[in-house]
Amino acid sequence: MQIQSLIRRDVLRAAAFSAAALALPALATSRRAIARMTDGPFYPPRAWRERWSDWDADLTRVQHGGSTRVAKGEHLGLEARVVDVDGRAIDGATVEIWQCDAVGHYRHPSTEPTTDAVDDGFQGLGSTHSNAQGQLRFRTIRPVPYPGRTPHIHVKLRHAAFGEVTSQLFVAGDPGNARDGLWRRLSADDRAGLEMKLEPAAGDSGLRWLVRHDLVVPA
Repeated sequence: MQIQSLIRRDVLRAAAFSAAALALPALATSRRAIARMTDGPFYPPRAWRERWSDWDADLTRVQHGGSTRVAKGEHLGLEARVVDVDGRAIDGATVEIWQCDAVGHYRHPSTEPTTDAVDDGFQGLGSTHSNAQGQLRFRTIRPVPYPGRTPHIHVKLRHAAFGEVTSQLFVAGDPGNARDGLWRRLSADDRAGLEMKLEPAAGDSGLRWLVRHDLVVPA
């Protein structure tokens, strides 16, 4: 009975998400392709990722044996839309995000030997695909700073229409942005395309923040 209840809950949650995604309002787009950035040192290599099976769009829950561990930090819903510079929705784009956990560590082979606390409830990297309207959604945590970097979320997009684009999303208005080397190199127009405007989340979803953001790719 408990298993059936859990299955029913997951089905209802998935249905609710699908309805919410289709109901997303049209998002304003800068009509300027997002600035390209490198993967950085903590993009998990494929061989290492293949050791894990949990790389879905919910980075806040990780399966360990028969239990589910939940990420520390302030949970954030990232609702995005993949569109090109002409405003056309991109259907079927693969989108990945990765970021450090609430204590500043990435899920990456180079962090495995660390003696510091690592949040084993945070997935670290997630992947999903845009729908026919270009829409997608992640559940993650509000990014936190670590030495040398302002809070940010890495993002990688792939599709036959535009190839591969890698960039980063920053928290709009975060005081650490002004001290971040990568942020300072961006033009004002590029910054506008990469700023996440966080809003308090409503309802009982367990989210603290909600972001709606266009990911603009080359035509």
